Amino acid sequence: MNEDQTIQEALNILEDRMVTKGALIGDNLLATQFLTLKLAEQEREVFAVLLLDTHLHLIEYKELFFGTIDEARIHPREVVKAALYANATAMIIAHNHPSGMAEPSQADINLTRRLADILKVVDVRIVDHVLVAGMETVSFRQRGLI
Repeated sequence: MNEDQTIQEALNILEDRMVTKGALIGDNLLATQFLTLKLAEQEREVFAVLLLDTHLHLIEYKELFFGTIDEARIHPREVVKAALYANATAMIIAHNHPSGMAEPSQADINLTRRLADILKVVDVRIVDHVLVAGMETVSFRQRGLI
């Protein structure tokens, strides 16, 4: 097993333990650390969700969309389906910027607001949107963008 495979296996074990033990993922530090581990090394944009229960315990981590070096096309319908399928009442959305630019774009901000409005209709709230750029993260909640 090479180094990359070992790291991936360790991430899978961590994810399994977090789901099995129902990790309290609403804690911003734990969420950003986990998302950094999952997304920092990706070579293309990945849009993922942390699906949470009422008490903000992790139900499931799911990578929904994959894009290019600087863009991923997001379909709100699929985000809603993932939330409903998992019976989630909250979620943290996340994506990475493989370019290393840790600033959210206007498109990122607009998408977050649009998803929040759509999910509100089915009683699912977005707790945060975490942008991962290498080892840097930006919390939309901490910046007042949610």
